[in-house]
Amino acid sequence: MQKIKLGVVCLARKTFDYLAAQELYGRIKGKLCGVPDVEWHFIDELVIEVPEASKAAAKLSESGIDGLVVISGTFHLGHLVLELHKKVRKPILLWGLDELPYNGGKIRLNSVCGVNLNASNLYKSGERTYHVVIGDKVETDWIDAIRIKKTLSSSRIGIIGYRAHGFFNLGIDELSTYRETGILLDHYELDSIFSREVSAEEIEVSKGDVLRVFNTEGVSQNQVDRVATLAAKLKDFMTSNSLDAVAIRCWPEFANTFGISPCAAMSYLQSLGFITGCEGDVEGVMSMLAQRAVGAETPFLADFSQVDLKGNFALLWHCGVAPCNLADGSSVCSLDTYFAGGKGVTADFVMKPGEFSVCRLDSANGKYRVFLGHGEAIPMEKSLKGTYMKAVFDEDVRTVLERVVYNGIAHHISVSYGNHIESFKILARINGWEVIGG
Repeated sequence: MQKIKLGVVCLARKTFDYLAAQELYGRIKGKLCGVPDVEWHFIDELVIEVPEASKAAAKLSESGIDGLVVISGTFHLGHLVLELHKKVRKPILLWGLDELPYNGGKIRLNSVCGVNLNASNLYKSGERTYHVVIGDKVETDWIDAIRIKKTLSSSRIGIIGYRAHGFFNLGIDELSTYRETGILLDHYELDSIFSREVSAEEIEVSKGDVLRVFNTEGVSQNQVDRVATLAAKLKDFMTSNSLDAVAIRCWPEFANTFGISPCAAMSYLQSLGFITGCEGDVEGVMSMLAQRAVGAETPFLADFSQVDLKGNFALLWHCGVAPCNLADGSSVCSLDTYFAGGKGVTADFVMKPGEFSVCRLDSANGKYRVFLGHGEAIPMEKSLKGTYMKAVFDEDVRTVLERVVYNGIAHHISVSYGNHIESFKILARINGWEVIGG
């Protein structure tokens, strides 16, 4: 899960019950401190006057926070949030508190009206990155949206080679991607992997793991050695270059030049937590990084494949690259050479059942959008090559398919177990991106 820094202020006005607001703020701070992987920067005293807001803003700006929580303890001056935003140009959570029991017929907090005031002032000033929550619960979805935003802006992604031959839809406008996310793509040639030197000890570690995880009866000893060597090379390459993710042009050159495709090696590496994407799909690995930022276990790329309209399911399939730690435990987890003239060397297994989420950070015509979906992976027999799950979506599969094709979504989606949807919707609002599905 991505670690972040968040600032917190509580606004108030003495014509309302500011002492009650101070007490509520103390309880809120206690709850917030229980949220994992967040470094909190609290302005401990209520912010009531404009100079106090200016001073708080300066302090938070110096702290390097990633987002700002503005609690309306009571109704307050409209200047305050604007003074904060002037110096802290970060996404804002506007937090309103439930009204307290009336005291002699008098409104004690009027907090939600304060949120309304802040939202209107921000909106009319052109600031649309705010999100609103009402109540006494911590807004973890907004926090997770900030985790995703921080991950994207701070990650180093490499593309090794180029996108796969003919997959124009996986190409990106690098400067548009930088503008929207902060990512600067690092480019490397395929030979930087092919010719990389690694120690025999590193190869033996990878080989031992591969033999322990996979049934290798369907491949040669040389192919097992090649898988282990490639895994060691990729591991060393990513670590040495401080890369958080790589997108690899995995065909057609890999099988012909290196002797195998990288699928099985990537399956193994991803089980160790390395983010690797096939076919040069940069936005695919961006999507994987985004899901991991909110705590998803080893996300993976898949095709929306073999859609059964009558049975109302699809296979989320790929040629054999999904993380091997996600195998269902009952089907045989094996290596195979079913494509590339016997040089495929892919992982073959059925993926475990359970709740899943899909997402795709996808660009078209210079604009970003987020494709989202949710459903349940159900058990199935191992009946074909590659790595796959039988996916039943919350919606009719025809609806999901039509949403994909009529919005031109690229043919790879990032899949993770669990429910990771709402944080992406909030991220899209913060960034001004379109949401498709979810």
